[in-house]
Amino acid sequence: MKYNFEVKLMQEASEFIKSQSKGAQIKIAYNIQKSRRVNDSKLLKKINPQIWEFRTSWQKVEYRLFAFWDKGENAMIICSHGIVKKSKKTPKKEIEKALKKMKDYYEKN
Repeated sequence: MKYNFEVKLMQEASEFIKSQSKGAQIKIAYNIQKSRRVNDSKLLKKINPQIWEFRTSWQKVEYRLFAFWDKGENAMIICSHGIVKKSKKTPKKEIEKALKKMKDYYEKN
């Protein structure tokens, strides 16, 4: 199967996924794989010019993985961290955290 991009998880994103229930882990992984094949803003949405979020709903809980594109790699997205979303609005501090992780990533790579 042809995918449109690769996905790399930073340690914090990986730990976030592993800390969720087995059902949520499966659904998050499924949605990431699906978003690699189809362009669907319900699965992968741009939330500012640099930050995107993988979106998953599982048993009335909203999961978000923040991500950014690797400028040096062709078609690779880096997941920085995740949250369980508790309100309609994405917390500004989480977007800022993703931006900081992106800056750190670019400085190291």
